[in-house]
Amino acid sequence: MLTNIMYVTVYVTDQDRALEFYTDRLGLEKRIDHPGPDGRFLTVAVPGSPVEIILWPHAPAAGQPASRLPGVTPGPVFLESDDLRADFKVLSGRGVTFEQSEPEDYGFGIRVEAVDPDGNRISLRQRAAWMGGDKD
Repeated sequence: MLTNIMYVTVYVTDQDRALEFYTDRLGLEKRIDHPGPDGRFLTVAVPGSPVEIILWPHAPAAGQPASRLPGVTPGPVFLESDDLRADFKVLSGRGVTFEQSEPEDYGFGIRVEAVDPDGNRISLRQRAAWMGGDKD
């Protein structure tokens, strides 16, 4: 029986640069950093979460959608917030680049798209109250 999602992979061109972005700017924690025969195995995660993001080295543009629609195409990773508007201010202050000038309301809550140094989109969401979110 399947019990959990272990890893989600995000392709990056520079693991050290990606690690700095995901830890120092987004506030995730480094979990695994191990050299191996297939390359460096590097993961980050939201503190307390069992799901880890593998920062996997790959050539530029790997993992990118063939065509993206601004504001519509989701990122490969969705991070949940209990106060997205407050987190947006903090993350903006840390130098995180966003595709929108501020979070927007939509049918399922509040959303905004961040972009990592390789152009990977990171979807940030706050659930609507009717979906079990703490705030409107």
